Amino acid sequence: LLTIPPFPAFTGKAYVREKVCQEYRMLGKENFRTLTIIANSRKYSNGTFEEIGHLVREIVSLAETCCADGANPSCYDAGSTALSVKSCSADSPFPEHPSTAECCGHEGLERKLCLAALRHPPQPLPRYLQPSNEELCQAFRQDPREFADRFLYECASSYSQASLPLLPGSTRTFLSMVSTCCISPAATACFLKEKLERKALSLLTLTSNRICSRFSAYGKDKFTFSYLASLAQKVPTASFEDLFPLAEDAAEVSSQCCDSVAEDCMQKELSEHTAKACATLSARDGRFADCCKGKNLMENYFCILALPPAPAPKLPEAPEPTNKELCGKEGALHATRSLFELARRHPSLPDAVLAKLYDSSEKIQGECCSTKDPSACLDSKRKQMGAELPPFLEKASRLCGQYNKLPFLDFKKRLRESLTQTVPEASPVLLEQLLEQRASFASTCCTPDAPPLLCASKV
Repeated sequence: LLTIPPFPAFTGKAYVREKVCQEYRMLGKENFRTLTIIANSRKYSNGTFEEIGHLVREIVSLAETCCADGANPSCYDAGSTALSVKSCSADSPFPEHPSTAECCGHEGLERKLCLAALRHPPQPLPRYLQPSNEELCQAFRQDPREFADRFLYECASSYSQASLPLLPGSTRTFLSMVSTCCISPAATACFLKEKLERKALSLLTLTSNRICSRFSAYGKDKFTFSYLASLAQKVPTASFEDLFPLAEDAAEVSSQCCDSVAEDCMQKELSEHTAKACATLSARDGRFADCCKGKNLMENYFCILALPPAPAPKLPEAPEPTNKELCGKEGALHATRSLFELARRHPSLPDAVLAKLYDSSEKIQGECCSTKDPSACLDSKRKQMGAELPPFLEKASRLCGQYNKLPFLDFKKRLRESLTQTVPEASPVLLEQLLEQRASFASTCCTPDAPPLLCASKV
């Protein structure tokens, strides 16, 4: 496992014989097995370790038997057909998926390709919690191979959206650390040193998962807006002209690297992006300048990501785009600029709320600009939003502002007092439900790494 190649070619196309056999011969059995664990743990991120294990054994056995020199050309087709039949049986040991039954309604190659295309949605939040050093060593000594397999599974399923080449590297350094430190006479000092050395790679894996999850959920245009809004809240004195090119650059990095098999893509491109951001914004904001002082560009980027929103500055009222601008050739850009102005004036608004406003803005433009009288339609929508939006924004800003400033117990106490005043007729049971619902939203969605799809459903 410690010799995982730096450029994995494995793509998880389980039913294309030439592809599988080429990778099997190039990687060798053990590396092929390792990448099969990673690929299927990413693909079936809700599957159990045991279910993934069953699937991996079948795939590796199929490749070992049918990719051998002199193997019957029909071997792979027959074996993959048997695998698809097993996937469709009532007592299948493989990961469950809601669409399995639909795939099993097909026959032959169509069924195989349908099964191969199934994926679980990514985990909303990474679930892997690293055990203590003593627990790690105990599990490692008990069964080194299962320990390595289980870590591969945990890492790949928890960070299933991270750029694929980062996972073998992160796994390789982790397993090397454990195998070295668990036999060291000074284990504690060894773990401390090794964890510091792999800190940058760990953070890069975490950050890549976060960036690529958002890019996958939002697509390029909405991701650009989300990144723009985040920068606007951190450095609200910066102009749209300063920040929009940086947001476009971040979206381009994600577009290039989230699906790339080049091991250094994410680190190289993010480092270049960080240098651009530091050159543009260090003079604008002291906190940003402090993040940019380090020599390691990746650590500077992690520092920028972790910056909390700045206090709202006193800004003149933002000009609203005209109806003609909104329905013109650059209508999307005018709408984005308008939402940028809103984000910098409401630094506590969470990404999920801003993303919802972006969706609403797109929908309104789509509906109104295609009517016979776009101006009348847009004026009507403005009037409606003018009445409904300010109280909603105030509520969301206050909730996230308090969550980010107060210790959690104080936050819940303040929230309970606020709900008692705003909903005095609520029964004790309803009050508790409202309290838990809002506290759950705040703890999940008011943070910078909030899961986009989960939070969209909570807004």
